[in-house]
Amino acid sequence: MRIRIRAVSSTTPSTPRVGAIARRASKLLLLLAANAALVAVAAAFLYLSCPAPHTAQAASPARPSRFPSETARRAVQPTQPVSWSDRYGDGTPDFLRLDSPVDRGSFRRWFTLIAEYEAFRQPAEVPGEINDCAALLRYSYRNALRLHDSAWTRETGITPPADPGTIGQYRYPITPLGAALFRVKSGSATESDAGSGAFAEFADAKTLKSLNTHFISRDLRDARPGDLLFYRQLETDEPYHSMIYVGQSSWMPEPISDWRGAIVVYHTGPIGKGPGEMRRVTLAELLNHPSPRWRPVAGNSNFLGVYRWNILREGN
Repeated sequence: MRIRIRAVSSTTPSTPRVGAIARRASKLLLLLAANAALVAVAAAFLYLSCPAPHTAQAASPARPSRFPSETARRAVQPTQPVSWSDRYGDGTPDFLRLDSPVDRGSFRRWFTLIAEYEAFRQPAEVPGEINDCAALLRYSYRNALRLHDSAWTRETGITPPADPGTIGQYRYPITPLGAALFRVKSGSATESDAGSGAFAEFADAKTLKSLNTHFISRDLRDARPGDLLFYRQLETDEPYHSMIYVGQSSWMPEPISDWRGAIVVYHTGPIGKGPGEMRRVTLAELLNHPSPRWRPVAGNSNFLGVYRWNILREGN
């Protein structure tokens, strides 16, 4: 067999064909690489956005709380039909009542701590929505039931000196009634209340007293932190007035000598043409108020007594 060997000169037509093929190959490789990168990006996107079949999708980490606990990081979202039972017939559905003594204690501490904090602030720093006594009650009530994480601290400016505890039953506004926590129509709770306007986000002092709280006593010694003192002053444009019984201060923890040293906070409501102000007083100061109609004593017909939130009812 013969093997013929032929030298190829630099001017042979094969040289430029090889270069062209190499250039085309390089372009093809670059195109394939680009397409591969796009495919990889698309695959990564699909992997991250689509959970695998029959597996639970991992939740994003919750914002850290100043008082970290598993319960505190979890807002309770109703996932099953709720019972509209109302075991006291006071219009408050049982799913809103704080059944646990721990939850009731935490609510009392948060409620009083928040209200008292506003009494220490400069007038310009008090939230604009707090413009009368009922507004203070609504603000403190809602915020006591919220998730108290770092976002809440930034929003309210409140950093408690000690952990008031966690309310585990539910979180405002994630309730079967949403943000409408206050009953505004009389009657026992029924399922039709969910769409009848029986509950609202706003309620005045009279409505809070009549439909959202219950009478305890006309003796101040029966009051507990978080209870309310109600008055009715017929000679004013807004006859119903409320105060919050704090008891021992969370912000100034010096022990009180006796029940007369307990702290009470309230908003005056408009005074003349002015917006009014927050006030923080002791029961002793109230009992010696210059105007007898503001003294919380049994002999004062303007003093309606000590009331307690319906969600804090205990027993059967």
